[in-house]
Amino acid sequence: MHVTMSGVLIFRKNGVVQFISNPTKESFQQEAEAESTYFGVGGGTATAPGARPRVLVYVPSNQVIKSYAELEQRLQELGWTRYHNGQSRSSDLIQYHRSDASAHLISLPTNFNNFSSIHMYDIVVKNPSYFQVRVL
Repeated sequence: MHVTMSGVLIFRKNGVVQFISNPTKESFQQEAEAESTYFGVGGGTATAPGARPRVLVYVPSNQVIKSYAELEQRLQELGWTRYHNGQSRSSDLIQYHRSDASAHLISLPTNFNNFSSIHMYDIVVKNPSYFQVRVL
């Protein structure tokens, strides 16, 4: 965790960084509860009980991404490659990078069922013209 002037950056085990502005004790408790309730169903995910599922869409073809095979194909078309960096096969992350000279890195859980809206938005931020997160 890293404290900033207007909030807190939380570095999660899954490689995703999340910013919480003006945090309170309750917001940390809610984040801990929400992190344990992420789930994936048919390519859509929800971030909390009762939330509407979200899907990652590849905009040029309006394709809903339903598997890592589909996502990897689209990322490779955009110049992303699988990043291994000496990781063992038992790693709990799949990572992609643009090049060895680039600081851009996409980290995803190895199980697509754990692919959440946080991961989707990470992909969108790094590929804004090609991906969108849509609510079902």
